Amino acid sequence: LSTHCPDCGTAKQAIAMQTLAGLRDKKATAKELCADGAKGLSTFMSYYILKAMSEDNMAAALQVLRDYYSGMLNMGATTFWEDFDLAWTENAAPIDEPVPEGKKDIHGDFGAFCYEGFRHSLCHGWASGPVPFLAERVLGISIEEAGCKTIRLRPDLGDLDWAKGTFPTPKGVLTVSVYRDGDGEVHVAYEAPKGITVLTD
Repeated sequence: LSTHCPDCGTAKQAIAMQTLAGLRDKKATAKELCADGAKGLSTFMSYYILKAMSEDNMAAALQVLRDYYSGMLNMGATTFWEDFDLAWTENAAPIDEPVPEGKKDIHGDFGAFCYEGFRHSLCHGWASGPVPFLAERVLGISIEEAGCKTIRLRPDLGDLDWAKGTFPTPKGVLTVSVYRDGDGEVHVAYEAPKGITVLTD
């Protein structure tokens, strides 16, 4: 399979998958994916796109995450949607308000392919890409041994000052806190359940 790398055009999903499969240069691809911000992002593949972006530019990936998902929240979302494009927000009414005359209906007037009109779900599992992205890339949680017996922490705060989160394991919840001090040095603190070894670099 590695002998053939088809042209992806501008499809960020396909570009990200080729990058993560080792078929594209990570640095070049990160620049390509970040060039126009959240344009072309998809809820369906957001995890892979953000991961590929963050391989070389975590700050840019975090900004795309902010722009795209806050776009949904600003339109009244309380859960993440199956389909979304930032361009839809122009002259559109939030989903939690009646649509006034002269405004677009963010749910009924948009969508693509089989998601046109009211066909797309407003609470969809494939829009949950930020959850593993934040745990794995920002907090840097990596399972090193089956059953989470050994977990490695390699956080990347990008442009953040701090991040904190929890991660479920078979032995209980791992809590990780990462912060940058006044000198810019990153510090990691954690509380791990008994029976789990945590490695930090």
